[in-house]
Amino acid sequence: MKKAGPLFSLMLICCCFLASCRSTSKSISDISQADDHDDFVIAFGSCDDEDRKNHLWDEVLAADPNLWLWGGDIIYADTEDMQEMQQKYNKQLKDSLYLALVKQTEIMGTWDDHDYGVNDGGAEYPMKKEAQQLLLDFLGVSKESKQRNREGVYTSKVFKTTSGSIKVIVLDTRYFRSPLTKSKDPGKRYHPGVGTLLGESQWLWLSEELKSSEASFNIILSSIQMLSGEHGFETWANFPAEQQRFFNLLKTSKAKNVIVLSGDRHISEFSAKAVKDLPLLIDFTSSGLTHAYRDFKGEPNMYRMGYVVPTESFGVLRLNLKTNRVLFQMIGDGNVVLQSHQRFYEK
Repeated sequence: MKKAGPLFSLMLICCCFLASCRSTSKSISDISQADDHDDFVIAFGSCDDEDRKNHLWDEVLAADPNLWLWGGDIIYADTEDMQEMQQKYNKQLKDSLYLALVKQTEIMGTWDDHDYGVNDGGAEYPMKKEAQQLLLDFLGVSKESKQRNREGVYTSKVFKTTSGSIKVIVLDTRYFRSPLTKSKDPGKRYHPGVGTLLGESQWLWLSEELKSSEASFNIILSSIQMLSGEHGFETWANFPAEQQRFFNLLKTSKAKNVIVLSGDRHISEFSAKAVKDLPLLIDFTSSGLTHAYRDFKGEPNMYRMGYVVPTESFGVLRLNLKTNRVLFQMIGDGNVVLQSHQRFYEK
């Protein structure tokens, strides 16, 4: 018998995933749990235009997360005027429902291009040091934090439960990023090129964070998608050497149960890649909070599992560390579960 080829393997993964996905008609309370307790709940989202009403904060509060992660584009401030950027952050802080979340939930996050200060921007942005301080102010980061004194907003934190721990690693895909390579294809903005995405200092830090991790789960937040790379917009696939370096690091670090969270795209989707000798790597994209790509007609993604959700939503991970079960949910207005996936990881 011939060995199954990569296409057959991918089809098998897709079938298994689709069998576990749930449709749009159920509310959160209708989702049957594999067990009766979530040890840790993470909610996350991106693309929150301060000039538009966010109708999802009450649903985020209802999810009762232990942690809220900003995936980027917290504001839309394509500017080098730091006073203007500050005013936009101040406007977000006037939202009473968001302030209620801040009071009851830990907040962490990264930036993407529009809260960084320039559309699709990278290392060339001249006000990045000043913009970094404004973002950290908004996130409530202590003035004594290491984040205040180093370049880039990357950080990590370990959350302990009675059944195990979760390490959250927040990446910065803006501060050090090399120029993107313009595509000659009129249907795409960029194509793969050379350069760095994270910068060497952040790579060294990330390597140590993963190699030293004793957590049951390692959740990595990247503002841009890790896996989907055929659409021609911003993605790790625009820097294939950096993407491969990440996959290699997953193998050498031996960090347990890595999950990637991303935003940016104004759509929500699950992508998954079978990395040799590792558990299936899932990239859960959740975007956007106030506006979404409602005219979405489709785009290729060889790693897509399930279907694209082109309406406003946020993401939730419900982790049970006794069974190593993770329930992934895309939640929309009215507490509707737009798509979900449940997976049991190795202990």
